[in-house]
Parts: sequence; structure tokens; C-alpha cells
Amino acid sequence: MQKFLLVALALAAVVAAAPQQQQPEHPVYILKQDSDVNPEGYNFDFETSDGTSRQEKGTLKQISEDHKAIEVTGSYKYVGTDGLVYTVTFIADEHGFQPQEHVEHPGADQQQYQQ
Repeated sequence: MQKFLLVALALAAVVAAAPQQQQPEHPVYILKQDSDVNPEGYNFDFETSDGTSRQEKGTLKQISEDHKAIEVTGSYKYVGTDGLVYTVTFIADEHGFQPQEHVEHPGADQQQYQQ
């Protein structure tokens, strides 16, 4: 009986400790979604109703006589929990991932800050 009680209490503790799913205040909808994939590369983009978007393009590039690789360029944008709009543009190639961040303060006379 004690083993059963111990197992039941342990199970109750695990269930209580599990992360709780919180429902968003407003559901998020996909406003735009497009993609194209072919042997020479790919591109895709999407936009959602919460202000999130992403655009990306990958192109097959000749790195050396014997090697080809995909060079990727793109950007993504989202509204942070602080209300700021974050935009990251990037390139990923043989030199690595190279991002640039831009932060916009909406409503503050459209002040913009570059980092």
C-alpha cells in the first residue's frame, strides 16, 4: 500500500510540475505563405497576424572547383514582449552566419535604432 501511495504522489508531483499550456489572448493567423524549392536553391516567405514575418532565399553557389554550397540570405521580424519591433537581416555563406539587427520603437515618432 505504501508503494502505491508513493507512486501516486510521485505521479501527482510530475503532473503538477509539467508546463501549463497558456492560450494566447488572440489567435495568430497566417496571412501569407509562399515557397519554391528547386535543385538550384529555394525561397520562402510568410507573414502572420501578430506581426511576425520571414523571408529567405537559398542559392546554390560554386565555392571552389570541387565544392558547391547553398548561400542563404533573408530576414525575419517580430514584435517583442517589450512592444519593440525587431528585424534581423542575415547572410549565411562560406564566411558563416552574419546577422544585422534593427530595433524599431513604434509610436515614438518612428525613432529607429541600429545595433
